[in-house]
Amino acid sequence: MSSVILDIQQLSMLLELEPPFGIEEVQQARKTMAKRWHPDIAPPGKRQTHEDHLKVLNEAADELESLLSTMPAGSISANALRASADAARKRRAEEGRRAYEQQQAEAAMREDREKHDPFHSQLPDHSVVYRYARCNAYPEWGVGSILGIYFTGGGDNMQQWARVDFEVGVRTIPAGTLDFVEFGKPDDARERARRFLISAEHAMAEGDYGLAAERLIYARDADSGDPTIHRLMTVAFWQAGNMEAAARSVRSWVRVEPGRPAPHRYAARLYEAMGLYELAAESAERECAANPRDGAAWSRLGGLRLRLLQPEAAREALTRARPLPDVTVDTLLDLSLANHLLGDRAASLDAVRVALKLDDGNVDVWTALAHALDRTDAIAECIAACENALTLGADPVEIGELRSRKLREQPAEIDRVA
Repeated sequence: MSSVILDIQQLSMLLELEPPFGIEEVQQARKTMAKRWHPDIAPPGKRQTHEDHLKVLNEAADELESLLSTMPAGSISANALRASADAARKRRAEEGRRAYEQQQAEAAMREDREKHDPFHSQLPDHSVVYRYARCNAYPEWGVGSILGIYFTGGGDNMQQWARVDFEVGVRTIPAGTLDFVEFGKPDDARERARRFLISAEHAMAEGDYGLAAERLIYARDADSGDPTIHRLMTVAFWQAGNMEAAARSVRSWVRVEPGRPAPHRYAARLYEAMGLYELAAESAERECAANPRDGAAWSRLGGLRLRLLQPEAAREALTRARPLPDVTVDTLLDLSLANHLLGDRAASLDAVRVALKLDDGNVDVWTALAHALDRTDAIAECIAACENALTLGADPVEIGELRSRKLREQPAEIDRVA
């Protein structure tokens, strides 16, 4: 490893380690930092910053593990850390002297340039010295005070990073992820909503849906008209198991986007999961009205109407789904059931036959076909359907009894023909 990190103290600061610590603590810190600064969860435009910082963190962990492997005790004490820091301070003092001399030389060059180019160095008459900042990768940390800015590497590999004291504790972060706070300006509502939205997405990526929902409440309070916030809040509460809160969120989403099918689709699925089939059917109807070419929406509506024992309404919805290109076997089986409940045996059998063309290896299709043929005079065909269903693993009691009964009927039919 190159001289990217100056001393053991900075190595431990980067990894947020407190002495004494050994290889296990370093490895755990490496995992924690890798999870926190993984490029896949970086905010938009910050992926490279995350990658650069994660590289420095891994180099720091490698250096510490290498040092620890040479130590008899296998750990670094507070005394060793202070000794390393003292030596590093002396080196930095010498480097500071050289930097000062270089700065003086550059100042002389600037003075000469200003003499011959007086407008080159003009700056706006407004400047602010920032001390407080947010981390745009983790805005839920709030506003923190900057304890120090540090540089690692050199040339094209130089990186700037900061130690910031947030409410959650001191964090070592890339300076490129800082949003400096100017308290003289009001906090824009949309910007505040964006910060909490990003942090909520980060929590959802980690599977912490309860925390994501809490953050999304702040985002919604800042910008209640953003449909993305309501959509994610619905998902977060749903995944967290808070169904009532999810239902409130999806209703808010519907109010924001009443003409789009997506919020109605989520509402239908959510209400169905809650056992509120009437509300689910109403939402499914609105979804169909918003996108009448969506076969899945009509299928969902038909299935819900069947649950509510409304076969006429179910057949109407499922008939709308049948000619659409994304019709499924389940849709056709539901249509067959609706027709059976309405006493239309021919239409019921026809729907099953179409399903059989889509998937002739489906045990449910052969089972439905056997029952549909049971209501006709096609005894041999019914027996064949029963045998295919049994071969595919159908209920041996239900289909076995049907097959036995049809076999007993078969000779009688032969006698009548004779």
